[in-house]
Amino acid sequence: MGRFCLVLHGHLPHVLHHGRWPHGESWVFEGASGSWMPLLATIDAVAEAGARAGFTLGLTPVLLEQLAHPRFQSGFPLWLDERIERARRDQETFRGWGDAHLVYLAERWEQHFAEQRAAFDALDRNLPAAFAARWASGQIEIMGSFATHGYAPLLLHDRSVRAQLRVGLDSSERILGRRPTSLWLPECAYRPGGRWTPPCLHGDERVRLGVDQVLASEGVRAFFVDAHLFQGARSEGVVEDGRYRKVGWDQAGWDTGRAWRSLLEPHLVTTDGSDTGVAALARHPRVSEQVWSGEVGYPGDGRYLEFHKRHGSDGLPYWKITGNKVGLGDKHRYVPDDVASALHEHAHHFASVVRDTVAEYQRDTGRPGVVCAPFDAELFGHWWHEGPTFLRDALLSLHHDPAVEVCTASELLERQPPDKAVWLPEGSWGAGGDHRVWWNDELRWTWELEYRAEDRFYQLLDSLAWREHEGVRHALTLAARELLLLQASDWPFVVHTKGAVDYGYTRICGHAERFDRLMNLAWKRSEGRDDDAVDQLAIDQVEGLDGLFDGLSLEAFCA
Repeated sequence: MGRFCLVLHGHLPHVLHHGRWPHGESWVFEGASGSWMPLLATIDAVAEAGARAGFTLGLTPVLLEQLAHPRFQSGFPLWLDERIERARRDQETFRGWGDAHLVYLAERWEQHFAEQRAAFDALDRNLPAAFAARWASGQIEIMGSFATHGYAPLLLHDRSVRAQLRVGLDSSERILGRRPTSLWLPECAYRPGGRWTPPCLHGDERVRLGVDQVLASEGVRAFFVDAHLFQGARSEGVVEDGRYRKVGWDQAGWDTGRAWRSLLEPHLVTTDGSDTGVAALARHPRVSEQVWSGEVGYPGDGRYLEFHKRHGSDGLPYWKITGNKVGLGDKHRYVPDDVASALHEHAHHFASVVRDTVAEYQRDTGRPGVVCAPFDAELFGHWWHEGPTFLRDALLSLHHDPAVEVCTASELLERQPPDKAVWLPEGSWGAGGDHRVWWNDELRWTWELEYRAEDRFYQLLDSLAWREHEGVRHALTLAARELLLLQASDWPFVVHTKGAVDYGYTRICGHAERFDRLMNLAWKRSEGRDDDAVDQLAIDQVEGLDGLFDGLSLEAFCA
């Protein structure tokens, strides 16, 4: 028997109170409507069919903080009401055109959003609690992540990597009632420990911890990487009869029976050859491309709903993909009745690819294989409207397949413990498999800004008497939150990809400015000077814009 580990990475940057549309709060409302509500319904639909979804769902701490925030809980129903009203106005417009099919589609949207609003109210407007209940019942596993999706390999200080992890795990535990042991590294970005020279601002070589060492120290047991990191793996140790033993770097070359570097087996990861107890699972390209590929991926089928063509500004979609070379002006109307056959075809094909992959591995090696398929969760529903239904059908098909066991990351490590440990090279799942998306000449100044902020923060954290002075602690705590938000990998990403350049620059500069004000305030308070009206205005602004991570502790930033 082989195993299948589906991993859905759910993440959005902090956007509450930071604009509305096209960049801002609409992101989280659209994500909730397009993906989080449908994925929750998928979990329940699989359970109602007598099976178990069994996937590993990432809900990053910064996403959880927003879904649990009163502004989201009150704003999302209002956004749904606006969608309902828009669908009604579209019906009137389409009736005026004499287009009965478009009227029918608009009526479907009205019903869809009305049902979502009722379902959200039935959840007491608490999506995190609903997902936590599915985790508690064993339907899924929820994994954690860094607090604000900070890009680990490029952060300047080890303490920043550790703080991102600590604050993130604390946030997940506070909101979900349980501490994750599986983790999504932001952008699947990993670095081993060793000598390193920062790419800007500082030219001094320094020794830094490996990400595996930080994860191990905080109780994380599993994370995920792209396939090319396994290709560069170096043998470090083996586990025999439950005991770990160090081996030479050449063992992977001659110990062919242990399947070193196989994408179908978990590997322990170690920087220094010691037993960290932390395992990595690699993305399987052949299986993942069935969804991801722009050429053969299911979401590009012409029968599915076209995301990019809308009726009016910020409007609703009424057209189908039609063809991958068809311009938006030539798209045909969406036909819901055509979708069932596409979903049946694609779900069963996906299940067969998983089954054939593990069967082939078992036949060739005599060892059980695991297919790990990580995806951005927003692909399912938000970008690919039919995606949640595809997941339902694929999971049910695999549930009835005796050759494949669907399991979460933690279950996999229990049932198939890694028997080898490797050193992994540095890399990500971004373009080129390296850091070029997040580090390039265009973004150099943003990292200089971030590195100066890290240096200044730790200098004052180590020198000011914040443990004895509550006012200094308060200012430094607010500054720590701004530092975390400044470190989000999202802002370099949207700048580099040209998805929201001005918005990305605005967010980087805004967090840096508020950080500086708070650091100045901490220093001022340490000298015994009283706050003035400008100081109080700065505090009110920070708490109003960025009120996340209640209970954030400065101890998380200490060595």
